[in-house]
Amino acid sequence: MALTVTINGETRNLSGAMNLRELLASLGMDPAKIAVERNLEIVPRSEYGAVQVGEGDRLEIVHFIGGGNAPAQTPKDTPVDKPFAVAGRTLKSRLIIGTGKYKTYAENAAALEASGAEMVTVAVRRVNLTDPNQPKLVDFIDPKKYTYLPNTAGCFTGEDAVRTLRLAREAGGWTLVKLEVLGDRKTLYPDMVETLRATELLIKEGFQVMVYCSDDPLMAKRLEDLGAAAIMPLAAPIGSGLGVQNPVNIRMIIEEAKVPVIVDAGVGTASDAAVAMELGCDGVLMNTAIAEARDPVMMARAMKHAVEAGRLAYLAGRMPKKRYADPSSPLAGLI
Repeated sequence: MALTVTINGETRNLSGAMNLRELLASLGMDPAKIAVERNLEIVPRSEYGAVQVGEGDRLEIVHFIGGGNAPAQTPKDTPVDKPFAVAGRTLKSRLIIGTGKYKTYAENAAALEASGAEMVTVAVRRVNLTDPNQPKLVDFIDPKKYTYLPNTAGCFTGEDAVRTLRLAREAGGWTLVKLEVLGDRKTLYPDMVETLRATELLIKEGFQVMVYCSDDPLMAKRLEDLGAAAIMPLAAPIGSGLGVQNPVNIRMIIEEAKVPVIVDAGVGTASDAAVAMELGCDGVLMNTAIAEARDPVMMARAMKHAVEAGRLAYLAGRMPKKRYADPSSPLAGLI
């Protein structure tokens, strides 16, 4: 009587009744080199001759392999240049700069012009009631010419961050904002639990939220799933100037993200910005690297070129690294 069984997920028709040992022999398998599961129960090798294969049995037959099959080789995808767009706003420059730590607003404005950036982060602070005529940022950096990006620098709770951005929206009508919720004053590392909570609250209130975050690919994905307009992993601690410390994680975030990835915090000099862009980041945000340079305007100009060069290098695709020398000119035919 014919039997129908499932072996390793495939339906098989057997010509008649047989035990497991006979089945294995018909399949050309050595019982000493495999293991068998029958209907979710392991069959001891000593019982192969006694266990009859029945109608509808589901069998799994396994053996050892060398750690997995080699993956199929596929050609690397060539990066496609696409516009730098955040929440529907297309920017020509992939550099975003801050407005803190400059000696004067005039110096800040000159650095901004040299950088070519079109977006600047701005903090929300109390008005000085004792001297309301003090210079104001808007007198030097025109919010009609540049995109202001209100941020929550200095906030350590989700409530403080949300409150700050509500005031920013009231003050200037801005809905595109940068969220950062810090964990402590020593590291200024993002508190990701509070960051996730604040992101969700702000999105529900209609904000488009660019989020400063850790370089954790799983956290970055959670932020994107919540609806973040951009993911902004740190390169290194805020203001440290250490450059990209974890390029592996940054690259993994980029590979999975469907929204812009902008390295935020830790850039110290032009080469750091180029490294971030060569990894495939959509943009770079910096403040201290320019503001605390010996010549902020000159450094702003350097950062502009570094971001552009890094992007071109990413699109071009770097040469493979080699262990030994490889002559540029052929050695055959030498005189």
